[in-house]
Amino acid sequence: MKANHNKKIKAPLTVEQKIRRRTFISFGVFAALGTSAIAGWNWLLDAKEETPGITGGTRAPLRRALNKTELFFRNFFSNKHLAKTYPIAEAVKTPRVNGLIGIEDDEDFDVSNWKLTVKLRNQKDRHISIEALKALPKTEIVYDFKCVEGWDEIQYWAGVKLSDFLAHFKLEEEAQKQYMGLETPNGAYYVGLERESILHPQTLLAYEMNGKPISIEHGAPLRLIVPAKYGIKNLKRIGTMAFSDKRPRDYWAEQGYDYYSGL
Repeated sequence: MKANHNKKIKAPLTVEQKIRRRTFISFGVFAALGTSAIAGWNWLLDAKEETPGITGGTRAPLRRALNKTELFFRNFFSNKHLAKTYPIAEAVKTPRVNGLIGIEDDEDFDVSNWKLTVKLRNQKDRHISIEALKALPKTEIVYDFKCVEGWDEIQYWAGVKLSDFLAHFKLEEEAQKQYMGLETPNGAYYVGLERESILHPQTLLAYEMNGKPISIEHGAPLRLIVPAKYGIKNLKRIGTMAFSDKRPRDYWAEQGYDYYSGL
């Protein structure tokens, strides 16, 4: 067979041609991605807002994504999912105050008359004093408190494990419900907590910070400490506690934040 000597051999591209070709391809890809991004953004802006309620202010597709993320973490979450702990010497001496909602707007609050009110269905409310809580075994924890605003610091807390509290006051049946709701005495600040976090071994009803009674601005006489959650879930100055199989209201979730707020 004779070789085809008439076929023209293509000359190799020059360096300048190669640069122009790659530049053209890059701009084409960039334009396609940019167009897709704009289309996606417009789709999200045009999407319906979720129905106001326990959560609010988020476009429906974002809420679905948040709910799927929460479901993943709840399935993954267990008593083995523990926050890292530190020596007491590493805790900050002057802990930062992360918000005063439910505290600064309650001028009539009298810490000496405080009692934790546990609301029970078909039963009378239980009223539990700080002395009764301090009589239970004390648990200490030093961990990295994280705020959704972006700051964190190692803090030293002490109190009673929430699971021990529930067992001592024979509230295990109530704790089998899916959620616990906590509110400040004036109802201005409130959080909802799912069962996995309620029974987590690091979750505390705290009454001490740095070895001393909690100060007013940090939530005296009793506050929630959940090392597996961001600070917005760590309610200060607990007034009432209730249990439900439906999500209780949650202050920051109503502003569009993630209801779960887990770490």
